[in-house]
Amino acid sequence: MARIGVEESLADVKNALMEMGHEVVDLRSEEDTAYCDCCVITGQDKDVMGMSTTSMAGPVINAHGHNAEEVCQMVDNKLS
Repeated sequence: MARIGVEESLADVKNALMEMGHEVVDLRSEEDTAYCDCCVITGQDKDVMGMSTTSMAGPVINAHGHNAEEVCQMVDNKLS
């Protein structure tokens, strides 16, 4: 399965992705995005984790306004 970076505050999303068999990495700093196939962010910060440039080559999913199931579906869609 995929390696997914998820912001720490999204515990329900992390659990749901792990149940699906994905490897989940906590996003605490820019370096945590290394080797991630996809990242899930809260969308609450304009510049995620204080980053003004994008170092993530894969898709970034904004979880704002979505439940864990919807976010998991978005992850699957982006990775397929």
